[in-house]
Amino acid sequence: MDTLHHLFMVYAVYIIGTASPGPSNMTIMAVAMQYGRRAALTLAAGVMTGSLSWAALAATGLSAVLATYADALLAIKICGGLYLLYLAWKSGRAALRPAHKAAITAPKAALYRRGLLMHLTNPKAIMSWLAVMSLGLQPDSPAFILPAILAGCATLGVIIFGGYAVLFSTAPMVRAYTRMRRWIEGSLACLFSYAGLRLLLSRG
Repeated sequence: MDTLHHLFMVYAVYIIGTASPGPSNMTIMAVAMQYGRRAALTLAAGVMTGSLSWAALAATGLSAVLATYADALLAIKICGGLYLLYLAWKSGRAALRPAHKAAITAPKAALYRRGLLMHLTNPKAIMSWLAVMSLGLQPDSPAFILPAILAGCATLGVIIFGGYAVLFSTAPMVRAYTRMRRWIEGSLACLFSYAGLRLLLSRG
C-alpha cells in the first residue's frame, strides 16, 4: 500500500510540473491556434520525446551525474537560454508580420525538432525527473515500480500536452488567435526572453 502511495505521489508531482504554464505549454497553445491541431500534436510529440529522454537518463542514474557535474549542467543551461532567446526573436518577428504572412504552414519536422530541443535544453527537466525518481524509487521498491513510473508519466504527458494541442486548436481558440495574434506572439516573445535570460543569469 505504501508503494502505491508513493506511485500516486509521483503521478501528482508529474501532473503539477507538466500541466503548469511554461515555455513548452505556451508554445503548444500558440502553435495549435496558429497552425492547427496536427501541427500542435507534432510539437507536443517532440516535447514528449525530450521528456522521455531525460526520464531514461534519470532511470539509469546518468542525469544525477549530469546534475552534479557543473560543466555539463552549465553547458545545458547556456544552450537552453540561447535557444529560448532564439524563440523569443522568432515570436517577436512573427508579431511584427502582417496577418497574411503569419498563416504559412509550419514544416512538421521543424515543429517536432523545436519541441525536442526545447525540452532537451531545459535543465529543469533533469531536476524534475530526478525529483520524480527520488520520490518514486525507494530501496525496497518492487521491480514493477520503475516501469510503472515511466509508463504512467508518459501516458499523463501525452494526455496533458495532447490536451493542450486539442483544446487550443478548436474554432473559438483559432478565432481568438486571429484577433489577438500580435498580442499572443508578443507575449510569447516576452516569456521566452524572460525564461532565457533567467536561465543564462542564474547561478544555481
